[in-house]
Amino acid sequence: MKIASWNVNGLRAAIKKDFFESLESMQVDVLCLQETKAQDDQVAAALEPLEGYHIYTNSAVRKGYSGVAILSREEPITVRPDIGIELHDQEGRVLTAEYEDFYLVTVYTPNSGSELLRLPYRETWDQAFLEFVKTLEKNKAVLICGDLNVAHKDIDLARPKPNYNKSAGYTQKEIDGLDRLIDAGFVDTFRHLHPDTIKYSWWSYRAGARGKNVGWRIDYFLGSEKLVEERLKKAEIWNDIYGSDHCPVSVELS
Repeated sequence: MKIASWNVNGLRAAIKKDFFESLESMQVDVLCLQETKAQDDQVAAALEPLEGYHIYTNSAVRKGYSGVAILSREEPITVRPDIGIELHDQEGRVLTAEYEDFYLVTVYTPNSGSELLRLPYRETWDQAFLEFVKTLEKNKAVLICGDLNVAHKDIDLARPKPNYNKSAGYTQKEIDGLDRLIDAGFVDTFRHLHPDTIKYSWWSYRAGARGKNVGWRIDYFLGSEKLVEERLKKAEIWNDIYGSDHCPVSVELS
């Protein structure tokens, strides 16, 4: 089973930039999308040409903002939006699909923003999301994927020193949030298989960052330990796929 995750930075914009061709080239069973920037009906309309996938969406109350989706060849047992906390359920950030032996949770973690104005909110989000996935894991294994809006360690961004505690996505509080997920037993699949590989998944649109590969690895698959140990075959970052400021990331399970 091959599962990919991609922050498309606007689905309708991505579709104008070879989205369907990119999906075809990855040959995935499930594609999770973040930052669709569209309402549920708009996502359905944009994906109308796509055949062979069940489509599930969770949109923000605010139009043209945030939003996640799951495209799955196999029909999941259940699909549920959000995490069940009103404060955190307004922005279309989480969608959970239940399969036979695991839950797939796609997430678009809130960005702490310029001047780190949303960092206090982000801290409450990280804690609530951790509790959500820990509760799910009491029933079956969990595979979390999406844009977590944090680089974990210095190897995960091109310029760690000037960004540490100054830029959203590399403050100690955000790193601590990811550490708590990992300490709870959710394994960073890419790092598990590629401990020393320098690869990024997001590049600023400014100053030709992608061409120079001045990037960040902020898109992840984190899996329950047992799932990773028993079923993880591959974890990849698709640097050659364009169409967004992020590239897709994927895992393959046996």
